[in-house]
Amino acid sequence: MPYPSSGHSRFARAGLPPQVSLLRQRGEHLESKVTNIELFFDLVFVYAVTQLSHTLLHQLNLVGALQVLLLFLAVWWVWIFTGWVTNWLDPERSMVRVALLTLMLAGLLLSIAIPDAFGERGMLFAGAYVFMQVGRTLFMLWAIGDAAPANTRNFQRIAVWLLVSGILWLIGGWLDGQTRAACWVAALLLEYLGPAMTFRVPGLGRSSTADWNVDGGHLAERCSQFVIIALGESVLVTGSSFAETLRQPTALLAFISAFIGSVAMWWIYFDLGAERGSRAIRQSDDPGRTARVAYTYLHLLIVAGIIVCAVADELTLRHPQQRTDVITAAVLIGGPALYLLGNALFKKTVNHTNLPLSHLVGLALLAALALTLAWWPIAALGVATTVVLLVVAIWEVRSLRHVRESMEEGSTH
Repeated sequence: MPYPSSGHSRFARAGLPPQVSLLRQRGEHLESKVTNIELFFDLVFVYAVTQLSHTLLHQLNLVGALQVLLLFLAVWWVWIFTGWVTNWLDPERSMVRVALLTLMLAGLLLSIAIPDAFGERGMLFAGAYVFMQVGRTLFMLWAIGDAAPANTRNFQRIAVWLLVSGILWLIGGWLDGQTRAACWVAALLLEYLGPAMTFRVPGLGRSSTADWNVDGGHLAERCSQFVIIALGESVLVTGSSFAETLRQPTALLAFISAFIGSVAMWWIYFDLGAERGSRAIRQSDDPGRTARVAYTYLHLLIVAGIIVCAVADELTLRHPQQRTDVITAAVLIGGPALYLLGNALFKKTVNHTNLPLSHLVGLALLAALALTLAWWPIAALGVATTVVLLVVAIWEVRSLRHVRESMEEGSTH
């Protein structure tokens, strides 16, 4: 996603004083900080993540899973696009705050529509989504003004892609059944191909990642915060489910297992992975390319894994002694597998190394569990997947001890 590489917009024609800009100041020694309004904006997505996990839990079948996947991809895309925009816009400006609060309201409506997005609330979901995607892009075009013509063309290209996909979203919201799903799948494919195709538009050309001047530290921190949002929702699910199942004899074991699993997931990502990723993108010669692959695309695997794990935790707490069937096993094993795969690809991309051996072993252990499904009740399989995550976390701590020491030495100089 291309963002302005230089210059500050002037808004005299809009009635603003000529010295006022809605863009963050950029400089060699300046880093864009995550602001309170950005954190406030994220609260809507706490609700969205909760809606996604609950919807999956109540529609635990192939069709329901595919529908939730589509909705999750839309939620992630609208959030990450906003994260890119606030990487350049200055949220301390009143007009930017108003824009974010407006997007927040639309995001609340979008979240409300999630459980029945393929039913009666399809147009509400589609309308809120298109408003956020297109409205935010038009605001960014206005914010750039005429200060950077090349970057104005970049956002014109983005607007074209989002307008075309927006038509498909709205048509799908108006229709129903398989036609709605087909329209929305086409819209999402178009939007996800946009950055990979550098938003090529006939007559407007294409963008270049070299021109996508992104503050890597800011974007890395924003994505880390979304991971925290997803992990927080998982903890909330664990607590609320345990409160309702206290009298079950296996509830305490399932509760401890779910909590340790959340801790292990936090450790796998945040012990060194998040900080190394942040340093790598800050030092990259092409931060736009790193941001596109590592944060825009690969982080959705990480977040999706956490959401599925939250559903798995609730299943282990509510039905601990039930025998594992294929769908339940797909949730219990698929969540950790998605999380480890996303982390492995993320770390490989930002660190320019091979896939972490600990993560590959973890994935192999999960595959082994999948081959022995007939032997496992739900609670036991949940404990087994937690052990796998714990093994990977401990392995990471021990194998990267030298990396941690060098990072600590570097920070003291």
